[in-house]
Amino acid sequence: MSELEELADDAIDLLKQLIKAQSFSREEQETAYILENFLSKHFGAFSRKGNNLIVGKPDWDDAKPTILLNSHHDTVKPGPSWTYPPFAATLEGDRLTGLGSNDAGASAVSLLATFRYFYNRPTAFNLVCAITAEEEISGANGVKSILPALGKIDLGIVGEPTGMNAAVAEKGLLVLDGVARGRTGHAARNEGDNALYKALDDINWLRAYQFPKVSEMLGPVKMTVTQIQAGTQHNVVPDECRYVVDVRPTECYSNEEILDIIRANVQAEITPRSTHLQSSGLPLTHPLVQKAVAMGKATYGSPTLSDQALMRFPTLKMGPGDSARSHAPDEYILLSEIRGGIADYIELLTDFEL
Repeated sequence: MSELEELADDAIDLLKQLIKAQSFSREEQETAYILENFLSKHFGAFSRKGNNLIVGKPDWDDAKPTILLNSHHDTVKPGPSWTYPPFAATLEGDRLTGLGSNDAGASAVSLLATFRYFYNRPTAFNLVCAITAEEEISGANGVKSILPALGKIDLGIVGEPTGMNAAVAEKGLLVLDGVARGRTGHAARNEGDNALYKALDDINWLRAYQFPKVSEMLGPVKMTVTQIQAGTQHNVVPDECRYVVDVRPTECYSNEEILDIIRANVQAEITPRSTHLQSSGLPLTHPLVQKAVAMGKATYGSPTLSDQALMRFPTLKMGPGDSARSHAPDEYILLSEIRGGIADYIELLTDFEL
C-alpha cells in the first residue's frame, strides 16, 4: 500500500467516526475527543482549546512564513427530510452518507492527512493544522478564539466543499437592525408622524441602491430587507418601525464602510449585530492561486460564508465535496473525492514557496 493510500484510508476511517458522533455547534465534545485520539496517535504534540484542536509541524523556524490548514468539525442539525440515519455513516460503494460528511468532515480529514504527509518532510514554510468548532454559527469559541495564540499567519487554506476548485473570494455578512422613529396619532385624523412610512422610504432606498465598486469575482454588494415590524392596532399611527437588513459585502468595501454609507442615506437608527464577518479576497497573482490554476483548478467567488470571514490574512477556500450538498437532506461525500482531495492538497503545497 502506498503512503497516499494509507493516508486516505485513515482519513476515511476517521470521517466515519466523526459522522457517528453528534457534533452540533457548541456541542462538539464527542468529535473533539475523537480528533484528540487521532492526534495523540499520529503526532508527538498538539494542543486543545475548548473543542478546537491544533497541531504544528515540529521543525518550526521563525524566519519562515506560516501556512494554516483549517476546517471545522461542527455541523448543523439534520432536518426532517433525511431518509438515511444522519449519524450512521452509511457506505454504499463510493458514497458515504451522513451528517457532516460533506460540510466539512471530508475537508477536515483531508487536511489532517495532508498535514501528516508534510509533518516530517522539509518545507519552505511552517505548517499548522487547526480543526475547529462553531463554524456554522461563527461562534466566539471557534477559530476566532485560537487565532491570537497562533501568532502571525501568512496564508490560510480553509477546507470547505468546493469540488477542489479555488474559491479566491468570499462574500462577508453584515446584519443590521433599523429602527425608524415617529410620533403616534389617530389614524382617522391627520395626526402623528408615521414611522412605518419612514421605514418604507428607507427600504426603497436599500432596494434600489447600487454600490459603485463591483467585485470582479463576487459581483455587487447585495442588500436585502428580510424582516419588518410596526404598529399596535389598526387606528394608531405607529411611532416605531423595526426592520432587518441582510448585507452581503464584497472585498471592495469593508463592513464599516458599508455601514457608513447606509447610515448616511436612511432615516432610521442603524445598529449592526456585528461587523467582524468581513469579505475576503486573494489576488489571482498570488502564488498559491497560480499553483492551483497550473493544476487545472478553476477560480471563482463564493457566495457562502466560512471561517475565512474571521481571518485577517490571505486565505484560499478549497476542499473536496459539493457546496450544494451542505445542509441538505442525505448529505454525502464520495470516497474518491477524499482521495483526490488529499492528492490535490499535497500537490498544491509540494515545493511551494511564499
